[in-house]
Amino acid sequence: MTTKQYISLDILNVSINFDEDVIPVGRLAYKNRRIYFEYDRDFLDRKLPISPFMLPLKSGLHEGQPELFEGLPGVFNDSLPDGWGRLLLDRLLRSKGYQSGDFTPLDRLAYIGAHGMGALVYEPDYSQSSYDTLINLDALAQASQQVLEGESSEVLEELLRLGGSSAGARPKATIGLSTDKRKIIEGTMDLDKDYEPWIVKFANSMDGADAGAIEYVYSQMARMAGIDMPETHLFPAREGAGYFATKRFDRDTNGKRLHMHTACGLLHSDFRTPSLDYEDLIKVTMTLTRDIRAAQAMYRLAVFNVLSYNRDDHSKNFSFLMDKNDTWTLSPAYDLTFSSGPRGEQSTMVAGEGKNPTKEHLLKLVPHADLKPKQANEIIDQVHQALSHWSDLAKDAGVTSENINLIESRFKE
Repeated sequence: MTTKQYISLDILNVSINFDEDVIPVGRLAYKNRRIYFEYDRDFLDRKLPISPFMLPLKSGLHEGQPELFEGLPGVFNDSLPDGWGRLLLDRLLRSKGYQSGDFTPLDRLAYIGAHGMGALVYEPDYSQSSYDTLINLDALAQASQQVLEGESSEVLEELLRLGGSSAGARPKATIGLSTDKRKIIEGTMDLDKDYEPWIVKFANSMDGADAGAIEYVYSQMARMAGIDMPETHLFPAREGAGYFATKRFDRDTNGKRLHMHTACGLLHSDFRTPSLDYEDLIKVTMTLTRDIRAAQAMYRLAVFNVLSYNRDDHSKNFSFLMDKNDTWTLSPAYDLTFSSGPRGEQSTMVAGEGKNPTKEHLLKLVPHADLKPKQANEIIDQVHQALSHWSDLAKDAGVTSENINLIESRFKE
């Protein structure tokens, strides 16, 4: 299908697919540079709140805010890529003689179609089919680097198919990984029982050759700290310390889809202009999941991010999952790595402090998570204990001595 066929949609149908029946949700409409959404009456009767705070289950038109998410409600903006995925689509458009401005948010959602993260699907579906062919990570990494450097790439459409729904600045590919981790195939289609859905990351132009190894070690330390993490793996690379990969958590243990909603989309808190506090995240976790254990898990994540100097902890890096029974849970943690936030500050504030959050600020969050001071101190001690393994784990993973020393020097006491 050519690009010409899917430009300038006026209406886009939205459904949700829990891998049983595809349930119509409603319609998005684009008119006079404004975006409107209306739920289907039958969907309202199902009482499945896909975005309970900002897109409640009410009849009639819901009008988007043009200044936020290009007018999309946050729950649908969550389906769109930023960074790498958006770059790929823009490059493909230019290669076909179009400007990225020719594409409306509805057109971009149609390109995601049925192959986005989570359970939401869009029709018409202009996403590209993929096949169960074996792929080479080194070749994908090289092609990704060519795209980042502005060079033409013969595999642009393959990269778009594999990573076109990905958020974040680093190049990514959606893969199917064999259970013995020896074979890698394209992972945007339904996988058979011998393969599991994973995402693999490659370095961007700002990363060092050991960026994947650093993120892998952070995932190991996070598990030691008691944080719920998806399975992770470090693939060997022809150049550099390796490619970081993580198992997708928007599928349940039976491989069925789960609805995924970021804090960014859920609260209409744009990750580009950080304004959230961990106090907000703990409260919304409790409100949505009604599970104090989830709120305490968010507190533990706050402790890890602050003490490990993960300052890129913006609103897109926290997500919630909903199953077909309207049960919400806090997603496993992701995108945990050494990083600087805006102006070097924590992207998500800690009890009002962003520039230099300390243990004292973390303890101010304790009442919101219904923790006793002793429990909070035990969590802080557990995170410290996990971080004490940094140097040994990093050496084993191939992190450079310079980065081992630099990162360790930034860990909080």
